[in-house]
Amino acid sequence: MSRTGGFLLTMFIAIAAAAGVAFLLYKNELGRMRDAASRGGLVANLEVGPIEYADSGTGIPLLSIHGAGGGFDQGLANVADLVGENFRTIAPSRFGYLRTPVPPDPSPAVQADGHAALLSKLNVPKAVVVGVSAGARSAVELTLRHPDKVAALILIVPALYSPTSPVSIDVSRSNMFALWAVRAGGDFAWWATEKIAPSVLIRFLGVRPALVAAAPQAERDRVMSFVRSVEPLSLRFAGINIDSTPELHELPLEEITAPTIIISARDDLFNTLPAAEFAAGKIPGAKLIVYNTGGHLLVGQVQEVRTAVRTFLASAGLIPLSDGPRQ
Repeated sequence: MSRTGGFLLTMFIAIAAAAGVAFLLYKNELGRMRDAASRGGLVANLEVGPIEYADSGTGIPLLSIHGAGGGFDQGLANVADLVGENFRTIAPSRFGYLRTPVPPDPSPAVQADGHAALLSKLNVPKAVVVGVSAGARSAVELTLRHPDKVAALILIVPALYSPTSPVSIDVSRSNMFALWAVRAGGDFAWWATEKIAPSVLIRFLGVRPALVAAAPQAERDRVMSFVRSVEPLSLRFAGINIDSTPELHELPLEEITAPTIIISARDDLFNTLPAAEFAAGKIPGAKLIVYNTGGHLLVGQVQEVRTAVRTFLASAGLIPLSDGPRQ
C-alpha cells in the first residue's frame, strides 16, 4: 500500500471511530432524556382527552403553561427561574407535547378548557396563571373562558395577536436549518447542533448569541439548559407543529378582570413586544414591563423578572408584602 493510501485508510478509520463514539454518546443521552420525559409527569383523563402534568411544591396554586418546544418539564423550569419558590406548581404538557396527544381541535380555546378541567380534577378552585411565549395563548383563553379559575395572569414574552407587527421567526440561513430540524423531528440534528454549533439553536430560540456569550456563567448555563430541554425533539414535534402555524385573531382582552402583568424585551427575535404592548393596552389595569435586552429567554433579566412578578403578586394580595421583592 502506498503512503498516501495508508494515510487515507488511517483517516477513514479515525473518522469512523469518531462517528461511532458520537453515535453511542447520542444514543445514551437520548435514552436518558426519553426516560426522564416519560417518568416525570402524571396523566389526567379529562373530557378533552389525556393531559400530562406535573404537580410540585406547596403554597399558592400556580398553573405554568409552557411555550413552544416545551412540556411539563419546561413549565416547572420556567417557574423556578422566573417566578420563584413557595408555589404549588401545576405544569401541564400542552397538546402534542410529550404524553399529551393532539385532539381533533387543538386550538388555544380547547386547550384552555383542558387547563380548567385539570385544575378542577386537582381540586384547585383558582390559580395564578403563567403563560410563556406560545403558552400565553391558552393562558389568555383560560382567563376569558374560565375567569373564576384565574387569580392573576402573568404573560411572559407572549406570542399573541398583534394587528401591526405579528410574532415571527428570523429567516436567516441558520434559522432555516434549525427549522428544518424541528419540522423533521430530527433528534440527532438538534443534538449534534447543540454540541457543535449551539449558537445556531440559541438564535433559533429568539436570543442573539452575542448576548449569551457576554452573560455570566449562570445565565449561559440556564440558556443551554433551555436548549437541551427541547430534546427529545421527536416527543415534542406534534406540539411544535401546532405552535408554528397559529391562526391568531383579536380576542376581547378588555373583558379580562384578573390582575395582569406582561413582560417582554425589545430585542426578542420572535418580535413579541408589539403583541405585549397591544395586550397591555387592551387589558384593564395591566402592567407592562419591557427590557431593552434579554431576547426571548430574557437573558440577564431573570432576577429582575422574578422581583417584578413577586412584587406584582404581593400588590394583588396573593403573597405577603414582605415576599414581594424577594430574590
